[in-house]
Amino acid sequence: MLVLVAPGQGAQTPGFLTPWLDLPGLSSRIGEWSDTIGLDLVHYGTKADADEIRDTAVAQPLLVAAGLLSAAALGSDARPDAVAGHSVGEITAAVFARVIDERDALGFVRTRGQAMAEAAAVTRTGMAAVLGGDPERVVAHLEGLGLTAANVNGAGQIVAAGTEEQLAALAADKPEKARVIALKVAGAFHTEHMAPAVTALQDAAGKLTVADPVLPYVSNKDGAAVSTGGEIIARLVGQVANPVRWDLCMETFKELGVTAIVEVSPGGTLTGIAKRALPGVKTLALKTPDDLDAARVLFAEHAGTAVDTEPSGT
Repeated sequence: MLVLVAPGQGAQTPGFLTPWLDLPGLSSRIGEWSDTIGLDLVHYGTKADADEIRDTAVAQPLLVAAGLLSAAALGSDARPDAVAGHSVGEITAAVFARVIDERDALGFVRTRGQAMAEAAAVTRTGMAAVLGGDPERVVAHLEGLGLTAANVNGAGQIVAAGTEEQLAALAADKPEKARVIALKVAGAFHTEHMAPAVTALQDAAGKLTVADPVLPYVSNKDGAAVSTGGEIIARLVGQVANPVRWDLCMETFKELGVTAIVEVSPGGTLTGIAKRALPGVKTLALKTPDDLDAARVLFAEHAGTAVDTEPSGT
C-alpha cells in the first residue's frame, strides 16, 4: 500500500522549481495558475532568493503548485492508495483525493497565505524545532513557557510556536535532553495567533466546489481518514489555528498497512521523518525529475495492494 504525501511550509529552497519546468506542458500549466491567482509562481520558483520565498503569502501557493506539478509528472498510472499533507500540504492532498480541483486549490491557498501573513504581522512571532527529549515532558515544558506545540511530527520532533520573547526563553531554557533550532518561518502558525485567518478561509471555503474523496484522506487534526469532502474543507479552515498532528497521521499509515511513501516536490522533510518513525516502509522524495522513474517503480510495486478497508467518517 502506498501513500502520497505533500510537504508544508519551510520545504522550499531557491530555484527548486527550475528542473520541473523543463518537462513538457508544466511551464504553461504553472503560467496559467500564476495568471489565475495574480502571483508569478515561475519567478518565485526559479529566480527568487530565500527571503522572497520565505514570505508566507508566496511560499504557500508555491508549495501547492510544486506538489501538483510533480504529481502530474508521475503520470496517470501512478495512483496512490491514500493521501496526506503536512499543514499547507493538506490542500495539495485534497486535490489528489479529488475533493477540490487545481484552480480552486490555488485560489484557496492564495487566500490562506495572505491571511496568515496578515495575522503574523500583528505580533512578532515565530517557530522553533525541538529535537529529542521525552515528548510529554517537552510539551509540558513548552506550555510552561507559554508556547504551543504547533507541530507534533513524531520521530522526536516537536515544533514550538509563540512570540519572539517566548522563543528566546525556550532557547535559554531547553527541555531536558533536547536541542532547539529556530525555523525560518514568518509567524506562529497553527496557534491562536492565526485566529484572524480562520474567518478569511471560512469565506473562501464557501466558494469552493467540493466532492467527497475518492480515496482515504488522512487528516492532520487527529490522524483520522476522513470520508466526506465537507469535513475535509472544514478541517482545512480550522487547521491554520490548531496543531498539526503528523505523528497521528503516521500511526494511521501503520494501521492502513502502508508499505511505501512518496513525497511530492519539494520532497525530503516527510520522508526523512518516516525513515525514523516507520522502519521498513519504503520512502522516496521527489526532489527533481530524476526521481520520477524510481517513484514509478515504487507505485508499480506497492500501490493497489491495500486491504479493503473503509475510511472512518468523522
